[in-house]
Amino acid sequence: MSRAPGTNPAAHAPLPPLHLVALDGTGPEDVVFDHSGRVLTGVADGRILRIELPSRDRPDQPALVREVGRTGGRPLGLEVLPDGRLLVCDAQLGLLRLDPDSGDHGIEVLADSVAGAPLRFCSNAVAASDGTVYFTVSSRRYGLDDWLSDIVERDPTGLLVRLAPGGEPEVLLDGLQFANGAALAPDESYVVVAETGAWRLTRLWLTGPDAGRRDTLTADLPGFPDNLSRSPSGGFWAALAGPRMPPLEWLHRASLPVRRAAAATARRLPAPPPRAARVAEVDVDGRVIRELRVRGRQYRMATSVAEYDGRLVIGSLVEGTIAWCDL
Repeated sequence: MSRAPGTNPAAHAPLPPLHLVALDGTGPEDVVFDHSGRVLTGVADGRILRIELPSRDRPDQPALVREVGRTGGRPLGLEVLPDGRLLVCDAQLGLLRLDPDSGDHGIEVLADSVAGAPLRFCSNAVAASDGTVYFTVSSRRYGLDDWLSDIVERDPTGLLVRLAPGGEPEVLLDGLQFANGAALAPDESYVVVAETGAWRLTRLWLTGPDAGRRDTLTADLPGFPDNLSRSPSGGFWAALAGPRMPPLEWLHRASLPVRRAAAATARRLPAPPPRAARVAEVDVDGRVIRELRVRGRQYRMATSVAEYDGRLVIGSLVEGTIAWCDL
């Protein structure tokens, strides 16, 4: 069953004042909290960073930033496992695992191919209680540097993949419109995928009478959904990387050759990132219950959001900082 976002005006509000943490690196595309409330993120040069944010009573104190790993590729989506180890979706190397507390920066490759092809543009992952990992492949046609071409062309090649403990990667969903985020329901009855190119959250049922069925959790989002995370209320946070654009929606109704020509132009003339940051919270029934935003140059192109103990952290593909606020 498809659900449209809620229209309650009270759900739309400015983000609280943002605090920025400089990282000496660019593109903290995904942000997650570890079990101690510290933030983990990966930057463009391959480093995995752990950030201890200031306390609430001293919010203007500097954050502590420490390198805890280095993939040698381009880390995107992260997932903290129950034992403290970290899953890393690397756009160049595949699905990885590391121990941020080991000190040896050792990287374990869990999957580097899927369906007989090298695993490229692995973008986000979530782990179930039995150790099964569900992860997204945004595009099989374009790499991270050409992500905009995939959005413009809208020829769906994204995947949702399952990796069971000791097993091989198994494609669960094909033909997704830039699959870009993954999250599990509180009872693990379904997995949600952010289809950035279709402005929607897609649901695949894993258990019960609907097991194996795909439907839409949330349709017609007001922006491009990116990485997903579970919210403490039991729903999901979705970063909205940019607003919907009527010219692009018009282009998506054109023929595939026209869209491919436009994608080629997009590679030569990349669009600047939106001058805004927007995030939305969706409940388990697919209703948008909160949409928070900040306009202007303070923070651009939010690609991830996570909440822990009343604190919200936002990451971006283009910024050299993470942003945080107390809700």
